[in-house]
Amino acid sequence: MSETDRQYAEYRRRRVRRLKRAIIWLIVLLAVAPNVCCIVLLVRMNGLQRRVEQLDARLEQMLQLEPEGQGQENTDRESAGTAAPIEPETAPSESLPEVSETEPAHKVYLTFDDGPSVYTNEILDILDEYGVKATFFVVGKEDEASKEAIGRIVEDGHTLGMHSYSHKYSEIYQSVDAFAADFSKLQDYLYDLTGVRSVYYRFPGGSSNTVSPLNMQNFVDYLDEQGVTFYDWNIASGDGGSRLLNTDTLLHNSTDAIDRWHTAIILMHDSAEKPTTVDALPEILEKILAMEDTVILPITEETVPVQHIHTKTNQ
Repeated sequence: MSETDRQYAEYRRRRVRRLKRAIIWLIVLLAVAPNVCCIVLLVRMNGLQRRVEQLDARLEQMLQLEPEGQGQENTDRESAGTAAPIEPETAPSESLPEVSETEPAHKVYLTFDDGPSVYTNEILDILDEYGVKATFFVVGKEDEASKEAIGRIVEDGHTLGMHSYSHKYSEIYQSVDAFAADFSKLQDYLYDLTGVRSVYYRFPGGSSNTVSPLNMQNFVDYLDEQGVTFYDWNIASGDGGSRLLNTDTLLHNSTDAIDRWHTAIILMHDSAEKPTTVDALPEILEKILAMEDTVILPITEETVPVQHIHTKTNQ
């Protein structure tokens, strides 16, 4: 064999060895890569899980301190925008002024947004059982069951409030004219149905919602021109969010901060998606009724408003 042939043969052997090593490394890589990917994914999933748990804990804390959601109607925490939480020390309403001997130290106002729903009659039955009057901020539902429920709210002596006709943020807040049209439609509908011209309003998302493209003062001014007072809240049950809270959480959120306030307005929801609110209501009522120097009242013209934004009307 010539020298040239030997060199060529050696070259081929080295090439074959390199090719074998490459094939072996490729096999090893193909075998190991999925395991490495799985490990990386598990690490990332664990990290995300910890982050979710942290966010859940933060949300629970915000719901306990929230003035709707937030609820937030940022959660009245409602599904499309959230009123920012207002903690007791910064809220515009009074925090335990001196009261007369005949005036209770704590006035509690239960308010239910978004109704009527399939649970309205059950809520009314529970309130009647405990001899309690509440406030219902309703929307414009015109089916027969809703009409009957709205009529019963008034007949049972509860306060009928307005929560917009459509509850569609993009429509209600696009302009003052759009807001006025929605407002008038609901007010007229409720008057024709019950003979009561409501003068109490709760903004979808609360007055401090982050959804409205316009300054909320524009809508406050309009309500003021109509002789209508708006009411936010300083205690939120937390039932305005997407998660279904258990009764213990609702009880805690709704009652644990009452002693901080002279006027405590509690945000709850009368919604088909919130069955645990109905389940928790008896315990909530029993706990509040057992508190010393505390009464549960419906909103009236004498009720001190809780308002999240500092308006011209409450300067």
